[in-house]
Amino acid sequence: MATGNLASVVVAVDGSEESMNALRWALDNLRLRPDGELVVLHVQPPPNIAAGLNPAPIPFGGPSGVEVPAFTQAIEAHQRRITQAILEHALKICSEKNVEVKTEVVVGDPKEKICEVAANRKADLLVMGCRAIGPLKR
Repeated sequence: MATGNLASVVVAVDGSEESMNALRWALDNLRLRPDGELVVLHVQPPPNIAAGLNPAPIPFGGPSGVEVPAFTQAIEAHQRRITQAILEHALKICSEKNVEVKTEVVVGDPKEKICEVAANRKADLLVMGCRAIGPLKR
């Protein structure tokens, strides 16, 4: 599927093997225009989604809905380390194939942010791995 007409390709990676295989596929099969760009995108979920929870309210009438800054900061620091590892892995794959890419990291709901970045960059193509969800889950 080599083509030389693509100006912008966004490849979304999340650290899964499927997303890295999608990146390898894009690097092996797509050809950009000389002024084109391939962008490796990673979307960090917001801290409350990443944690899967908020700290529980203090029992026996303590305040509820209180944000715990240390908890949030620890999650954000952990997410930055994960993001760095994911991008390092993706960039290693790109360097092994002698392809220069740009990277972008955004925070938010991945399904919304991936589409938003692709639209803002006017991507000709969005490449993503498969989640291996069967037809009943779709």
